[in-house]
Amino acid sequence: MLTIPGQRIAFTTDSYVVHPLFFPGGSIGDLAVCGTVNDLAMCGAQPLYLSAAMILEEGLPMEDLRRIAAAMRSAADQAGVSLVTGDTKVVDRGKGDGVFITTSGIGVIPPGVDIRPSRIRPGDAVLINGPIAQHGIAIMSVREGLSFATQIISDTAPLNSLVAAMLTICPEIHVLRDPTRGGVASTLNELTAQGGAGIELDESAIPIDEDVRGACEILGFDPLYVANEGKVIAIVPEPEADRVLQAMSAHPLGRRAARIGKVVDAHPGIVILRNRIGSTRIVDMLSGEQLPRIC
Repeated sequence: MLTIPGQRIAFTTDSYVVHPLFFPGGSIGDLAVCGTVNDLAMCGAQPLYLSAAMILEEGLPMEDLRRIAAAMRSAADQAGVSLVTGDTKVVDRGKGDGVFITTSGIGVIPPGVDIRPSRIRPGDAVLINGPIAQHGIAIMSVREGLSFATQIISDTAPLNSLVAAMLTICPEIHVLRDPTRGGVASTLNELTAQGGAGIELDESAIPIDEDVRGACEILGFDPLYVANEGKVIAIVPEPEADRVLQAMSAHPLGRRAARIGKVVDAHPGIVILRNRIGSTRIVDMLSGEQLPRIC
């Protein structure tokens, strides 16, 4: 039994089916914990309690299960949350693909925090806490047996402490969203559709590591559509943008934070990218997924 009297509560649940189960920078275990923690953080909530249910395929090595459980424990400790309940079931060999994990989480939303797409206003700044597309390319590299000059590491991380630092500086943040499936482009398209405004992005301002950029070029991927697991997009009132950006940059998960665009009243519902030579293109919602089974 959990007691949270007199509080606004956020509650979320999600399932994780990533393949492979282990990848550079993480595993399905810490991905499941971080993903649910981050879903709560995107509501402005401080996560408190998680549950976890595992569906195991017959024949899964016990050492793999131990590694996954240890990764979940480590991620929960890093996020400052408690795994308070769970369940395990086993299915026949060939019907579970190793491990499926479902996690649910409960958190508390501080007074004065009101985060929702309808609060987007023309003039708002669009911020991100660091380089994009790392998770998707890390998964792809091991899934397809690809090797690059340097190993690309997933950005899987719990974002709740970063979000708390941002909200301490600016409780009036309008929107927070983690650009997971479909990447930055799909996330911003969802926000413009819900918020009724347009967004203009500055391609030169969007942080991306050169090895990730090169891998995307080789594979034919647009990094704007590649999944992330440790990134937050913040839409912030312009007068507060620099202060929020400073708070992000002072946090270990935001050292390469950047202002990547702005909200505009022109072309409502449409995301525009201005490239390095000054021309523009529409950034549409991705049809389907570039990489399935990514989280």
